[in-house]
Amino acid sequence: MTDKERLKEIILEKSYRKGAFKLSSGRESDFYIDGKQTTLSAEGAYLCGKLIFQLIKNHPEKIGAVGGMTLGADPLVTATSLVSFLEKSPMPAFIVRKESKKHGTEAFLEGQNNMPPGCAVTLLEDVVTTGGTLLKVIDRVAAQGFKVAQIITVVDRQEGGAETLAEKGYKLEAIYTREELLKG
Repeated sequence: MTDKERLKEIILEKSYRKGAFKLSSGRESDFYIDGKQTTLSAEGAYLCGKLIFQLIKNHPEKIGAVGGMTLGADPLVTATSLVSFLEKSPMPAFIVRKESKKHGTEAFLEGQNNMPPGCAVTLLEDVVTTGGTLLKVIDRVAAQGFKVAQIITVVDRQEGGAETLAEKGYKLEAIYTREELLKG
């Protein structure tokens, strides 16, 4: 079994739920993917980090750091950073806050001092629906002088997120689309 096949099993077992759900986008859905149930498990985190790091290594541009919006991206950026270290290509992680700190540096980005100034970055998200969260992250990262070169999600729900990002000039790469995840 490949890493991707095993991760699919874990997502379907731990994160996928059928029923009536309200999504963070405000939309209603007949299924929900609680990505953190997978990304906060040891094996799920490792496999996500490993598969994401492979996509980063295959990107034509040198990526200097990996990050995303708290909370969905937190375990992903940590897992990817750890895998990069194990693969002898250490890459720092950073987290984008939903609101700036109200004390100290009042920063939106945590981990910024570990990042090469002005470097190209990869943004991560566990599940993408409309892409709205990623647009906020892109703005905050760009405002700090970094270039968003790659965007990766574990699951693309195929509900407009990739198209929204494409309209802004960004390509969404997904380990799984909804179609891939849910087909037998």
